[in-house]
Amino acid sequence: MRLFTRRTGQHPVDERIVLDDVHVRLGERDVLRGVTLDLPERRIAVVGANGSGKSTLARLLNGLVLPTGGSVRVHGHDTADDGAAVRRAVGFVFTDPDAQIIMPTVAEDVAYSLRRHGLSRAEVDDRVAAALDQVGLAEHRDHPAHLLSGGQKQLLALTSVLVTGPAVLVADEPTTLLDLRNTRDVGRRLWDLDQQVVVVTHDLDVAAGAQRVLVVDEGRVVADDAPGPALAAYRRRMA
Repeated sequence: MRLFTRRTGQHPVDERIVLDDVHVRLGERDVLRGVTLDLPERRIAVVGANGSGKSTLARLLNGLVLPTGGSVRVHGHDTADDGAAVRRAVGFVFTDPDAQIIMPTVAEDVAYSLRRHGLSRAEVDDRVAAALDQVGLAEHRDHPAHLLSGGQKQLLALTSVLVTGPAVLVADEPTTLLDLRNTRDVGRRLWDLDQQVVVVTHDLDVAAGAQRVLVVDEGRVVADDAPGPALAAYRRRMA
């Protein structure tokens, strides 16, 4: 059984992410400048140097950051006007899983994500058990969550987001703190999901698994293409 499927019947027909002339100004700095994108693809990677604006771009997609100019629509919802619907539709995974893990044990952390879904205790227990089994954490269900390995923590953070069935998953550098084996595992799991997935990453091997790659530099999207040509453009720019 594939547990981590997006919810059906709860989202608009328009399953695209659309940014229209988006600007973000934080303090005295223009972090993003005139970004226009239409993103219907299911697997999208975003790459760029530190400070390029790529993490701000990711945070626009679930309303953590609102545009100071232009608009962002995610599956039909405007992030400025319909933030609650956007947060229901978009799951977000941070770089550091310790920033997301809030409950004492592994099972409790996953169950916490389901607290507002109107499920019975038995239904929650069943979904938590299935979710942990799917990612290989079943035997750790009663373990202290913050004593897991780095890779296990990232899987737990991912599981706690996906168990709610979001339509979109945004992951901001989810493999930065992981070793090579766990980076490959998490990258593979992300691209195998049923959701529309947007991954911000420094790992070009992970980015190569996307359908479309955006290269961000100095607040602008400077390349937008299939992985091969987009990553080649990024390498040239960084050289």
